[in-house]
Amino acid sequence: MAIEYPLSNLSNKLMSTQVSLLLIKELKDGIFAQAEKLPSEIELSEQLSVSRTVIRDALSDIEREGFIKRTRGVGTVINRGIVNLTNRLDLKLEYNELIVNRGCRPSTDSISLRLETAGEELAKKLEIAPGSELIVCEKRILADETPVIYSIDYMATELFTGINYKSIDWSLPVFDILEHYCRVIVTTNITKVRAANADANIRSTLHLQPSEALLLLEEVGYGKPNGPLLCSLGFYTDFFDFSMLRKKF
Repeated sequence: MAIEYPLSNLSNKLMSTQVSLLLIKELKDGIFAQAEKLPSEIELSEQLSVSRTVIRDALSDIEREGFIKRTRGVGTVINRGIVNLTNRLDLKLEYNELIVNRGCRPSTDSISLRLETAGEELAKKLEIAPGSELIVCEKRILADETPVIYSIDYMATELFTGINYKSIDWSLPVFDILEHYCRVIVTTNITKVRAANADANIRSTLHLQPSEALLLLEEVGYGKPNGPLLCSLGFYTDFFDFSMLRKKF
């Protein structure tokens, strides 16, 4: 049994990260979707034409995320209950993927761009000097025809040196924009989660009723070795039903 597509299709992420993403996909809806265990490290190494070190690192990653359990003498057992969870809040998922997981088609509208200077709070989060210039992108994300997210992203303009930022397709997820245009990859997010009302403009744009609250995800995205790359505010409606894996040990 062979995996059907090459790792080169998964962009320029770290090789172990590529393998992790590929294995998760295969666990969910690929060649391991009905399996109880994964093949051995040697077999996976041969199937993917990567070293056992890469396989071992990738398996460690997806074990930390709960997808598998490795036991000496037993092998790599697939935790099907965790694999089948959708919209996990403890994993870094793009909003398009969250919407697709709900069986809907994602799209973006109401995009606005502006330049502003970083105040002390944003400058501290992005590790730049106060007064540095920022690109701010605001947009609405829809699931089919229903508004479900209002997103605000803050990025230092120095990331876009030599690039006409106005020519970029800002309907794309911001992680994809940073990777494609700026050649930087967000590898880690630190997220604060809280209930929020948001201002009148955001509420109107999301077609909210007065009694409806929002879930605010306030995130700082970090790259390796770039440090903080962006700050994001994501206002999520109750369209989403999030899951979270919490481990005692």
